[in-house]
Amino acid sequence: MGLFSFIKEAGQKLLGGGGAQAATADDLKKEVQGHGFDASKLGIDVQGDTVKLSGQAMTQEQAEKIILSLGNTIGVAQVDTSGLQVQQPGDQATFYTVQKGDTLWKIAEAHYGKGQGAKYTEIVKANTPPVKNPDLIQPGWVLRIPPLAA
Repeated sequence: MGLFSFIKEAGQKLLGGGGAQAATADDLKKEVQGHGFDASKLGIDVQGDTVKLSGQAMTQEQAEKIILSLGNTIGVAQVDTSGLQVQQPGDQATFYTVQKGDTLWKIAEAHYGKGQGAKYTEIVKANTPPVKNPDLIQPGWVLRIPPLAA
């Protein structure tokens, strides 16, 4: 899949990570499991502010959500997925970094077209977690923008 960039100072703070330092591989694995994903087929290796992800994910969507659960934690600047295999590949989502002043409506219109702001609900579904409340997105978060179904 490749190398995904994140804002190191943005995201959720995990126990085991201090300041701008990434959490341990065990803490990150627990984070992935806490989002409901099976981490038994994943290898997570922390090298400074880069997380190397290897192993298998069932679907493209699952792989992308795992990448986000790792990258949207404080201390992680990059997630390297060169060792990750997806068993059921699909259309890749676009990744977007939330800017100050963004709303999900505005993001939906920017990615899906003018007059498509109501499609923000697709973005919320594609990003749960970290989006629990659509009115409280944070600058620096990286969100999945899924392709619209035909």
